[in-house]
Amino acid sequence: MLEQNWWYTSLLNVRDPLQPPLRGDHEADVVIIGAGAAGLAAALRCTERGKQVILLDRNICGGSSTGKSAGFLTPDSELELSQIERRFGLQGARDLWDAPVRGIQRMLELVGRHHFPCDLVKEDSLFLGVGSGGSREVREESEARKRLGFPYRSYDAGTLRSILGSSAYSCGVRYPDCYGIDALLYSQGVKRALLDGGATIHESTSVRSIEGHTVRTHMGSVTAKEIIFCADKLRPSLSKYSTNVYHAQTFLSISEPLSDREYRTLFPDEPLQCWDSRLIYTYFRPTGDHRLLVGGGTLWSTYAANDTTGPAIIEQVIRKLKRALPCLDGVRFIEYWPGRIDMTRDLLPTVFRDPEAPWVHYVLGCVGLPWATFCGDLVARMVLGDAQPEERKYYRYFSNDRGFLVPIWLERVMGKKLVFTLNNWWAKYHQVTRPAQGPRASS
Repeated sequence: MLEQNWWYTSLLNVRDPLQPPLRGDHEADVVIIGAGAAGLAAALRCTERGKQVILLDRNICGGSSTGKSAGFLTPDSELELSQIERRFGLQGARDLWDAPVRGIQRMLELVGRHHFPCDLVKEDSLFLGVGSGGSREVREESEARKRLGFPYRSYDAGTLRSILGSSAYSCGVRYPDCYGIDALLYSQGVKRALLDGGATIHESTSVRSIEGHTVRTHMGSVTAKEIIFCADKLRPSLSKYSTNVYHAQTFLSISEPLSDREYRTLFPDEPLQCWDSRLIYTYFRPTGDHRLLVGGGTLWSTYAANDTTGPAIIEQVIRKLKRALPCLDGVRFIEYWPGRIDMTRDLLPTVFRDPEAPWVHYVLGCVGLPWATFCGDLVARMVLGDAQPEERKYYRYFSNDRGFLVPIWLERVMGKKLVFTLNNWWAKYHQVTRPAQGPRASS
């Protein structure tokens, strides 16, 4: 396999040129740092409202985590609905599930309005149970969806064969209104909409510091009334809030196009985006041209301090998947790429205004394109004064000082990796947050 991001290959026919780096000193109504899903959503909302927007990214639009992602448009990211309900109760689960649902709706709206190509494919989500533990998790997920009145369909091992060509899973729960997308092409489409709307974009522009209302880059600066910070892989030298962000490493690979027989055997009913119940789960979905996208990792590589770039881990993931899906036995996977995902200690986004500089707004640690899109759009609407009063609740859910099992200061003793792992485990399987004890909004 080639070590190459397939989504970059898909950019070969995109005509929009690279936007030049920022040079000199400029002014704007809003400057946005980071052109991933969150930054693009914030920039477009501000541009649509007639604000003078400058968008900065050290790579290209969508060139970091967004453009390396598997393109799952599902409310499910690292937390299942049943886990969110356990922690926040029924109303909290409705509130939080609604956030990525609205993120998906916003993305679909933009694709429909601007008609840019992005390999958008309707794909129901399918959560697959592995063994008795997986059966319990799928049952809990089905029960949570029933309590909340959300649509779903449950499958046992026998009926699962009617929608997935595998006998390796004990059960599954399926829910609708999900999609797959080429997130890098989507990002370039939003980039074109921004340019057409009058926004200024500077790619290949590295932000060095924020000093008051001024963002300084390696060759210039932007002074703005409002600063929206959506960058990932945050450096301590750029912001003290880098301690709020953690990373997990994953690997993706894409196959050659499946034959009609292979595709029909794998998905007898409709295309599905799937992941299993293991702690380090394997996930897969088809693209519009019937390639199979596969992702995953291992326990030691996911939480490792240093990146791994060789093919050994994704080859192991593919071998395991082929055992579960025998129809893939002869399928060749042609490219793979590693990537680090920004996340927080409890796997929910962090959204807040800097209390010492309230014109600086942060969107950090969003896992999943719908979550990032919703959060970027929310912050932009808060800046513009367009957000509804009830939406301030998300600043409580996503506060940077919400409760955790292990506090940040213990990292000096325990190390960041262990603190992250323990908080991750606690949030996913045990944490309960009572509304009366929730953090106050910083909005």
